[in-house]
Formats: sequence, C-alpha cells, structure tokens
Amino acid sequence: EMPAAEDFKLELHRVVLEAMREGKGIAEVNAGKLHWRVGDYPERKHRMPVCCQVMRAAIALNAGDAILKEPPSGQGASWTIRYVLPRRV
Repeated sequence: EMPAAEDFKLELHRVVLEAMREGKGIAEVNAGKLHWRVGDYPERKHRMPVCCQVMRAAIALNAGDAILKEPPSGQGASWTIRYVLPRRV
C-alpha cells in the first residue's frame, strides 16, 4: 500500500518533535529524506507530489518558516523547508 498524506503528516510531526526534543531552534526537512522515512522512495510509484503538498501545507511564513530549496516543478526530492521551532504540536 502506497503512503497517504496522513503518513507524511505523521512523519513530519515526528521529525519536528525530534528536533524540538533536541533543543533545536529549527527543523530543516527535505522531501526526499522525509519520503524515504515513510517508505516507497525512490520506488517507481513514489508519492513525492503528496509529500511536498504536506510539507507545503505545514509552512507558517508568519512564524519565520522558509523554503530553502524548491525544484523548478515546485515539487521533488530536493524540496527543502526550514520550520522554525518551537511549534504547536
């Protein structure tokens, strides 16, 4: 079964919580690495567009989050976001 948006949301939440527990002020999340943690990447039937959509939906520009790398298509393994911590979890 291929990963769903909820799978990516849960894993993004885990990554952010890990960074917060480590006392970090930011969590830099790369779509390729996030997808790999969830699974089915780099398989042929990957869900990279869904992964990127979930990451994009979590951006809070008014909190200082920033897009560090965005592929020309707007989605892809290099898509990288800096989320400012702490966040409401």
